Amino acid sequence: MSIGRRTRLALGIVTVAILVFIYLPIGLIVVYSFNSGTTPAWPPVGFTLDWWALAVRNSGLQQAFLTSIVAALCATAIALVLGTLASIAVARHRFFGRESISFVVVLPIALPGIVTGMALSTTFAQVGFPLGFFAIVVGHATFCIVIVYNNAIARLRRVSGSFEEAAADLGADQWLTFRTITLPALRSAIVAGALLAFALSFDEVIVTIFTAGGVKTLPIWIFQSFRLANQLPLVNVAGVVAILLSVVPVYLATRLSSSVVGART
Repeated sequence: MSIGRRTRLALGIVTVAILVFIYLPIGLIVVYSFNSGTTPAWPPVGFTLDWWALAVRNSGLQQAFLTSIVAALCATAIALVLGTLASIAVARHRFFGRESISFVVVLPIALPGIVTGMALSTTFAQVGFPLGFFAIVVGHATFCIVIVYNNAIARLRRVSGSFEEAAADLGADQWLTFRTITLPALRSAIVAGALLAFALSFDEVIVTIFTAGGVKTLPIWIFQSFRLANQLPLVNVAGVVAILLSVVPVYLATRLSSSVVGART
């Protein structure tokens, strides 16, 4: 066997080992959600859909799921508006402190979640803003803005501003220029950013713990129920749902971004 073939074989084995290491625990959660046994023992006792039926009828799980969906949608909507506007301001206008603003906007995604959660909880207490659903939305929006901003500004830096300048020369006001020139150029980047922001918000747990008060999102429900032996089968089902609602948006965002890059090349 040649050195080149041995190298490719070794790289293939290492790649498979890494993928197994990453995805085997996720695969076990999926398998145990259909396990007829009540404990996560290997091999599974048998196949059943009973836990899925119980999960559908569990009012606490239903409420936590809906809360996570609505909170993620609200945080994504805020991030779409603020992230897009911030990216246009930084990419298309020159002003003092422009690079500093870009750094400040991106900083929340680099901070540890526990620091962000503590800071938000302290700030809300100081200004009298009650913890709960709206606090969760605000907390999630702080880092969702970064996702939309990064996607939008990366696209704007690849798109020439000459079209917007030409539209202004022809008499178009700023709103018309944005609606007919800037927004179509940004559309796919904004959609990809929104999908990623939704996925990030939906399964966020650390910031949520500090801002939720008595409200339960799906990750908090999983976190609290995982310690209860009689809830483990339902936790596995909830885990599979959380995986799907995190993976699918990320996959769609990746395909959308790659298709746009492919079309441009």
